[in-house]
Amino acid sequence: MSGSAGQPFAGREASKSAPVMERLTAVLLFSLFLTHGCTQSESRQAVNLKYRAVGPSPEVLAVYEPWFGHPGHVSVGYSSHDPAELRRQMRAALRMGISGFVVDWYGDRDPFNGKTYELMQPIAAKEHFKVAMMYDETDQEDGATDEAIADFTMFHDTYLSPGAPGHDAYLTYQGRPMIFVFPKGGHTNWDQVRSAISGWNPQPLLIDENLPGPYADAFDGFYAWVQPGPKGWAADGSNWGEDYLTSFYTTMINKFPDKIAIGGAWAGFNDSKASWSLNRHISARCGQTFTDTFAFWRKFYPQNQPIPFILIATWNDYEEGTAIERGIPSCKSGSVQPHLQSLR
Repeated sequence: MSGSAGQPFAGREASKSAPVMERLTAVLLFSLFLTHGCTQSESRQAVNLKYRAVGPSPEVLAVYEPWFGHPGHVSVGYSSHDPAELRRQMRAALRMGISGFVVDWYGDRDPFNGKTYELMQPIAAKEHFKVAMMYDETDQEDGATDEAIADFTMFHDTYLSPGAPGHDAYLTYQGRPMIFVFPKGGHTNWDQVRSAISGWNPQPLLIDENLPGPYADAFDGFYAWVQPGPKGWAADGSNWGEDYLTSFYTTMINKFPDKIAIGGAWAGFNDSKASWSLNRHISARCGQTFTDTFAFWRKFYPQNQPIPFILIATWNDYEEGTAIERGIPSCKSGSVQPHLQSLR
């Protein structure tokens, strides 16, 4: 999954995850998190956010890839259609301090992924976990808007209606369901989509990727996505996204303080295992990339105005090397699975 880099959101390779270790790196990550917030206080600006975190820190979410076991993707150690596996992953995420998965969904363009989401929502309700849809926009030019409207309508009727299985597990903010959009072709008229769903009760919050485009007024907020920044992909992966995140947060503060800012965090990037590989890399830097991106929002927002969410990219994208399911790389001890609860 590569957002503005122009690559399709495709499959991810994985193997059976090791058991989650429940007492790892909490103090270290917490201290790094606070250090970033204090040493960079000079970068903060006067802010008056319309949308803030419910608690003292952002709620932590992670993007979830739903296609494991599909023959069109690399072989994995489990199937996304295995309810026991879905339950295991939700419990592992909760122990790490992640409260919900944002799950890719293509409508009827991809029945396999659709089946995964169908299984996930009722399980999430039983596990006291949250799920949300990330709508993968079609890259077809003709009919993109009509397709999006039809897909949104189908999703609403199937998963957001009061009688839908696991309805209470769907992620909301201020009582409104959150729908994320992963842009591809750029042929959808989001003003028309917004108009079509304006009659939903409650009306959803539409969240688009990256910085606002031509339909900024149609969206309620924007999320940061893993990318190296304006200097591009460095051969050694040293461009880990600092300039990009700086641009994202300052733009949200200066131009869109009345919209929802969803921060981004990632452990690295390496698409060498992907069939669409362009040999792109972001170095994990012994876990420092995750630590820096996770805490980066504190450089720009006052302590009393935390942004509502941090979106980790990703929980389990092994083909593009962003997965944290099996831990954050650490040069001293392999990989460790951080406990993020203390950072919320």
